[in-house]
Amino acid sequence: MRVHKLTFVALAVAAGLSLTACQNDDGTEKSDPSSASSASSSGGGSGQGGGKESAGTGSDENGQVGKCRTDELEITAADRTIDGDGEGTVAVTLKNGGGRDCAISGFAGVDLKTSEGSLSAKRSGQSADPHTLKDGESTYFGVNYPINDSGGSGVRITGLVVTPPNETKSVTLDWPGASTLPVTDGSGSPVKVGPIGGIGQGG
Repeated sequence: MRVHKLTFVALAVAAGLSLTACQNDDGTEKSDPSSASSASSSGGGSGQGGGKESAGTGSDENGQVGKCRTDELEITAADRTIDGDGEGTVAVTLKNGGGRDCAISGFAGVDLKTSEGSLSAKRSGQSADPHTLKDGESTYFGVNYPINDSGGSGVRITGLVVTPPNETKSVTLDWPGASTLPVTDGSGSPVKVGPIGGIGQGG
């Protein structure tokens, strides 16, 4: 009898502990989802926590993507001189063909190959805004140069070398503009380059 009583008491204690553990588990399970839900709600509203994943797309649009590499860009140049202008204009097009969005901003490096050697373009005074190029999209910049109306042979242009912003690899293109530049006194480059996105005449 005594053995049976002890066994019964042990079973009752075990059952009580088991019931308490179940209640705690239920309580914990109920409180966890509600706290996670409120974190997601506040996170979604503030762009933190649960909103991180969706905020990643916004970050890309804000320029927080990898920079545009020379090898990912299809670079072309075309004459965009307008009759009556006091200077010639070449529009350089940079098309993103890298299969991903990329960030580009600032000024490209521009050098003209001439019969007198390499001539580096100076940056214009325009502001340079950041751009995000989606795959397949294009942006442009302008190269401005003086027209050779001196009547002399001038300096012959044989090519255009473009280095995208923050890159070291260059691309050499045919020069589409006027064939010569006027001879200068050597006081500085007469060729100017505008910022990325600073010309709307590309095509």
